[in-house]
Amino acid sequence: MSVIREVPFPSPDSSELPMNIWIDDADSAIDVIDALALSPFATGAQPWSRLANLERVRPDAPLSPPSGRVLRTARVDDGSESRLISGDGWTLRVVRHRNRTAMVSVTAVTEELAKSVLEQSIDGAEESVPEADHVEMGFWWRGTHGGTRSEKPITAQTWSDISANYPGKVRPAIDKLMAVTPGDVSGRLILLHGQPGTGKTTLLRTLAKQWHDWCQVDCVLDPERLFDEPGYLMEVAVGYDSDDEETQRWRLLVLEDCDELISAGAKAQAGQGLSRLLNLTDGLLGQGRDVLVAITTNEDLARLHPAVIRPGRCLAQLEVGPLSRDEAVAWLGTSEGVGPSGATLAELYAIRSGRAITPATSDESTGLYL
Repeated sequence: MSVIREVPFPSPDSSELPMNIWIDDADSAIDVIDALALSPFATGAQPWSRLANLERVRPDAPLSPPSGRVLRTARVDDGSESRLISGDGWTLRVVRHRNRTAMVSVTAVTEELAKSVLEQSIDGAEESVPEADHVEMGFWWRGTHGGTRSEKPITAQTWSDISANYPGKVRPAIDKLMAVTPGDVSGRLILLHGQPGTGKTTLLRTLAKQWHDWCQVDCVLDPERLFDEPGYLMEVAVGYDSDDEETQRWRLLVLEDCDELISAGAKAQAGQGLSRLLNLTDGLLGQGRDVLVAITTNEDLARLHPAVIRPGRCLAQLEVGPLSRDEAVAWLGTSEGVGPSGATLAELYAIRSGRAITPATSDESTGLYL
């Protein structure tokens, strides 16, 4: 039997909530904190709100101004913690997760106070991005309230460091792609095709590092939803622009393993998905937006939709195949384990580590993400 209770809000401005919150045994302590944090904003007592999502939060970061008073704290077994903190004219909600991300939201009686409290709470809270072999990459997914984007540092090497991982016949084309600048952009689509385990994903990480000065790379985690939901597509296509024109950059949207989207039968399989992709790359949707799209696929070029590979649409169209026998032997330093037809990058790593190689089936579609 559910027990319903009215919860008072211990605010420094008043002894009880200006509105009623009803909870029952289905609600958790964190749900209560969520409701209490929103109540001053919902009633208009604190009509200004500011929010920040943080990555790589320092373990010792207080995420609160020194003057704050902790009203509620709730911890979950998975390591998450939620806190409700208040001060003179403001209320702060802090949610910390085990993976060192956090969300900080503030409501206040004035816009200036909300901004000030948020700045004090997050100042110096994040560790700096690791240098040398890391680059910031964005990740998009469709959440409950629309598109959500998060930035994380990923490991990435320079092209000169990994060029030996790719066949000599494709290296000149990759050289050209790595050296592209905004003035060189003549097509909006980058197509990487080839069998699994040949290093397509590794190549995109390196591209993010090589283009870092002028292009932000974002990976879309649910591309099938991206082109199925126009609202989500608009959010991702518009992106986030800075008010400072000097910091506005091109964006590269990465869509991995989108065989169904660009195959010869894509129109029948994916409905309007193919049309919306083409519209983003060189149609009305893409006009005025400095957006490039990179797609990886395990399909052979001959099996792709002709509209995708028509002249002028692709900035680069690269077949990333296995290394020849001579290249594989040079990479490995020995001929042991290398077949007469060569080896993929994934196979070479497996041989070097002493792991057995499992032959890929003909319908392999997941890739080996190297």
